[in-house]
Amino acid sequence: MSTAGIHAGWTRADTHRALTPPIYASSAYAQTSHSSLRALFERRADGFAYSRSGNPTTEVLEQRITALEGGIGAIAVASGQAATTIALCALAAPGGHVVASSRLYGGTTELLDDTLADLGVTTTVADPWDLEAWEAAFTPHTRAAIVESIANPGAQLLDLDALTAIAHAHDVPVIVDSTLASPALYRPGDHGADVVVHSATKYLCGHGTTIAGLIVDTGRFDPRRCPERWERLTTRNRRFGVTFADEYARGGSGLLAYARAKYVTDLGATLPATSAQQILVGIETLDLRLRKISTDATTLAGRLAAAGEVAEVHHPSLPGRPDRHLVARDFPRGTSGVFSIDLHGGEDAAAAFCDALELWSLAVNLGDARSLVCHPASTTHSHLTPAQREACGVSEGTVRLSVGLEDLEDLWGDLSRGLDAARAVLPEARAVPA
Repeated sequence: MSTAGIHAGWTRADTHRALTPPIYASSAYAQTSHSSLRALFERRADGFAYSRSGNPTTEVLEQRITALEGGIGAIAVASGQAATTIALCALAAPGGHVVASSRLYGGTTELLDDTLADLGVTTTVADPWDLEAWEAAFTPHTRAAIVESIANPGAQLLDLDALTAIAHAHDVPVIVDSTLASPALYRPGDHGADVVVHSATKYLCGHGTTIAGLIVDTGRFDPRRCPERWERLTTRNRRFGVTFADEYARGGSGLLAYARAKYVTDLGATLPATSAQQILVGIETLDLRLRKISTDATTLAGRLAAAGEVAEVHHPSLPGRPDRHLVARDFPRGTSGVFSIDLHGGEDAAAAFCDALELWSLAVNLGDARSLVCHPASTTHSHLTPAQREACGVSEGTVRLSVGLEDLEDLWGDLSRGLDAARAVLPEARAVPA
């Protein structure tokens, strides 16, 4: 993992044999002849014509994440939300049906309930810990299922092998948002996933500088097995003059070719070359960062579980969690640095806790080198219904933590300050002893 994170996708092929991939800051690329430019637009040749559809720096990032995830191809896009949107649109829009985990990031739930619903996409939500409910959610019209490898914000793990087996029995591909795990901790394709999406803004970048998203085809999905389900892939496309599923016969991904040609280009969800280069730099230290972050998060979760001000800690290492057995089986390298706590006293206690922190920053990002906290019910999950928040494990007293790279004892000292502040706002009748 560490070796691929530094070397995959780059062969020092530029004129000066640069050790790191250069930033190709060019909107367009000159061709040698009229016929060569025409061949690019007719999809008879590979290359770059205009950076809205592809860029040499961005291509290195795509090749690197493909290697890290063990896939057959990838697309880099403008954000993690763009990656999820494009993956779902390419498989289910318009008018398809999606089975969605009840434990998804709030923005993904809103996307399914609102924007994709406008395109005729319907959604059935199912608890991924309830295999019978998961099985019952599929219909003959289901075109995709979507889950998170580590759920945001409660850090719930799932038995992806079991979930994908059920989906594949219905001939439905599974999209896994693996932002919180990253390939340093978990590769969804090894457990049956067909498509992997990342908000590269988070751990892949690692320093809170860049918005980016990635879509990876693991090579498991082939629309030719059920051609009537994905006619846009398996029949000749009138606009582009090709059958995208033919890419599979050449070892490529028709899904990605279709997604890039139609959605990335039409929607302009382009990742700038400078952003791609910053993500590449972040990936070089991904493995090292996740080792420390995961270890420190587990330690902090254990200490918080013993704090009287905390009603519950949502971390897979703790006793009583139904997913605890998956830590050793599927996540032996760690479960990342994101987890949540429920404080006695609801939002008042959560607000006092967050406001008292000095080292932890109050921000809605995660996966940064800096430790971050936020209150999901009033931010990332604020537009969900109370029932949706409850299904995600978000209450008025929930605080999400994203552990960074600071010294462990400094982080704990600051959390202790926050716990003191949370205790101070509790009515004396309900106060919990320090």
